[in-house]
Amino acid sequence: MTSTSDTKKTAPRRGRPGYDRETLLSICVKVFNERGYEATSMEALSEALGISKSAIYHHVNSKEEILEQALDRALDSLELVLEETLNSEGDGGEHLERAIRGTVDALIKQLPSVTLLLRLRGNSEVEERALVRRRELTRTFAQIVEQAQASGAVRSEIDNRAGARLILGMINSLVDWYRPNGGYSVEDVQNSIVNMTFNGLKA
Repeated sequence: MTSTSDTKKTAPRRGRPGYDRETLLSICVKVFNERGYEATSMEALSEALGISKSAIYHHVNSKEEILEQALDRALDSLELVLEETLNSEGDGGEHLERAIRGTVDALIKQLPSVTLLLRLRGNSEVEERALVRRRELTRTFAQIVEQAQASGAVRSEIDNRAGARLILGMINSLVDWYRPNGGYSVEDVQNSIVNMTFNGLKA
C-alpha cells in the first residue's frame, strides 16, 4: 500500500508544465515558422504545447523573449564560425572553404532558429538588432571572400560583397529544401557548395 507521504513525493506538481525550457522553446520556434511570428499569439502557442498560457510564463516572460532567444542561438553559432575562421591558420582559399563548411554545419544544426532569422522583417527592436547582426555577418563573409581573391583561390573580377551574398544565398536556401534524413548528408551539402564556389557548374 502506498503511503500518503509517498504519494506526495511522486505526484506531479500542479501548475507546472510538462516541458523543460529547451523543449518548450523548440516547439514555439516550430510554430513561429509554420504560422509566422507576427501571426502567432500566446494562445496559439498554448494550444500547440497543450498547456496553459500561465504555464508558458513559468519559462519565459513574453513571446518576444522566445524570439530573442531563438535568434541569439542562430546568430551566436554563425558568428562563432566566422570568428574561428578569421583566427585560423591557412590561406584565403582555405579560410573561405572553412567558412562555407562551418556555416552550412551551423545552419543545419540550428535549422529552425536560422529559418526564423531569415524570415525577419524588422518589425520590432529584437528583430532589428538581429538584422544588424546578420548584416555584420555578411560583411565579415565578404572579407573572407576578399582574402580568397587576394590569394588567387577565386576570381577577383567579381565584387567580394556580391560574391559573399551569392555564396550565402546558396547556403541560406537550405532552409527551404534541406531535410534531415532527406538523402543528403551535411558533408554532401558542404561539398556541393564548396565545389560550386570554387569551380562553378562548367564541365
